Amino acid sequence: MRRKHSSFAAAAALLALTACGVVGRRADPPRPAVVLQAPAEPEPPRVEPVPVLAAAPVEPGPDRAAAPEDWAHRTLAGMTIRQKVAQMMMVWMLGDFDPAGSATELKLRELVETQGVGGIIVSAGTPTEVAVKLNELQEHAATPLLVGADLESGAGFRLSGVLHIATNLDMGGATDFPFQMALGAIGDEDLAYQMGRITALEARAVGIHVPFAPILDVNSNPDNPIIGVRSFGEDPQQVARLGAAFVRGVQDNGAIAVGKHFPGHGATDVNSHLALPVIHHSRAHLDSVDLVPFRAAIEAGMGGIMTAHITVPALENGGNLPATLSPDVMTGVLREQLGYRGLVFTDAMDMGAIDNGFGRSEAPVRAVLAGADVILMPPSAVTAIEALVAAVEGGRIPESRIDESVLRILGAKQSLGLATDPKVSPGQIHRVVGIPANVAVAREIAERSLVLLRNGRDLLPLAGTSTARVMSVTFRRASDLLAGRWFNETLRATYPALVTQSADRAMPRVLWEQMGKDARKAQLVVVSVYQTPWDPPGLPEELSDFIEELGRRKVPHVVVAFGNPYMITRFPDIQAYLLAWSGTAVAQRAAARALVGKTPINGRTPTRIPPAFEIGAGITLPARTEP
Repeated sequence: MRRKHSSFAAAAALLALTACGVVGRRADPPRPAVVLQAPAEPEPPRVEPVPVLAAAPVEPGPDRAAAPEDWAHRTLAGMTIRQKVAQMMMVWMLGDFDPAGSATELKLRELVETQGVGGIIVSAGTPTEVAVKLNELQEHAATPLLVGADLESGAGFRLSGVLHIATNLDMGGATDFPFQMALGAIGDEDLAYQMGRITALEARAVGIHVPFAPILDVNSNPDNPIIGVRSFGEDPQQVARLGAAFVRGVQDNGAIAVGKHFPGHGATDVNSHLALPVIHHSRAHLDSVDLVPFRAAIEAGMGGIMTAHITVPALENGGNLPATLSPDVMTGVLREQLGYRGLVFTDAMDMGAIDNGFGRSEAPVRAVLAGADVILMPPSAVTAIEALVAAVEGGRIPESRIDESVLRILGAKQSLGLATDPKVSPGQIHRVVGIPANVAVAREIAERSLVLLRNGRDLLPLAGTSTARVMSVTFRRASDLLAGRWFNETLRATYPALVTQSADRAMPRVLWEQMGKDARKAQLVVVSVYQTPWDPPGLPEELSDFIEELGRRKVPHVVVAFGNPYMITRFPDIQAYLLAWSGTAVAQRAAARALVGKTPINGRTPTRIPPAFEIGAGITLPARTEP
């Protein structure tokens, strides 16, 4: 019986790791998160859990005295088929506060207590809110919950800690790094390791065990509508190096790294959230490009892989199934050819690529037959559970196949220390999450990753005069209230009379025209474009016209890309063009400081930007020498 008292697992792990002298550097050799392979029949399936966190010294007890694998096998042996299948479900939870007795809270409690789901994937919320909610759910779970979250740019990717009100009240969020392509612009494996390390420690501090990162997709298609700056770049060898370093950083510090999206989502031209992309590359191309980072991460001991909802005919034996549902891909290529032994998570099963083409009962059955261990975000967990139970009872899925997956899941929970106490101490979060030392690493990545692709008439670094008429235009998604906040605040320190304007896709043309008239009165116009991979593709014609008009009228101007680096193809006559990779606070501040020469610009683009720029392009701009 697992103990119910509260402890701060992440802080304990941090203390133990510090005592061993491994915090902040790479362990040698790297330690795999879990070894999760079941031997062939007729032996019963077994796992060989290897701890992913260095646990602090603990007192002996009945649970602790047993052999490490006993809890997983003992728990599996006591489960019904339905309970086993439920362990394979990872359901969605919004991380912010829910009043006791609310419909959302009751639904989650029912899934955990009555249905017995095995995992939770957390969305947005403050660190403390998330920790409190997860503690409550862990308290009511018969078997500890495995908790994941998309933490692609650090724990701050989901644990923002900011109330989106007019004042943008900062409530103390987790560390938010720039997107991975910023690391590609630097090429520093140690920084990739540090980003993984900090992500893991902050995740564990709030009760998250599986940061769904890194992205190992090689972004070979500039028109990719969903990956883009989420990738480390276009060079498969560099993606492999940085990805493996990130994996080591995560798993040396108590969490399970999950590489995504296997077998590679970087060449797509369709958003799999909406429809099913098809990759037409040959097997030779896939081996030399898309599969390279996954091989490297597997060799680094990566404990988790997420599938891609894409069709790859070259990897199938005459089939045409999404990789998530394809035994040829998930078992034949991943398990048998690449020798992968860890957990396999599907991508979200409510995405259009799966949900639109396969029934909500059939899709999870096919995913398990293909080789999936965890069904992520099924549209209906109850429907998925019932479908899998029926498939087992009807002989379509052998119960031994279910046992293999559930034993991997339980083995991971055992390795993470969840069998003893899965809860954390919210009162200690501030000692780990968003601390200055962590933010300093994010700031270093933001500053060193800036790439200057154009600097017409040596416009940069900008001259700083307190009376200069400078206009800052922020193009953003209407709901993104933080876009431009820190950039304009930092720029105003140099230009006290800074005039700011905001625009979005819905802004009427008459307002664009008025903004153009205002811009002609300025001595300098800075246009910041915030475009994430989740925003609609392309840019509005009005923005193109506005920027082109600045060039025609010889108004000095610089465009800063806080996200999509490829948009320069729309504006070939931009005077100065700076890549900042994301709209995070550290990226906004870094870009503003670099524009006025307070920090140097040294980054190199890790991707082609056709037709003018190849991988490695970038102008070096030293910091301004103060008089």
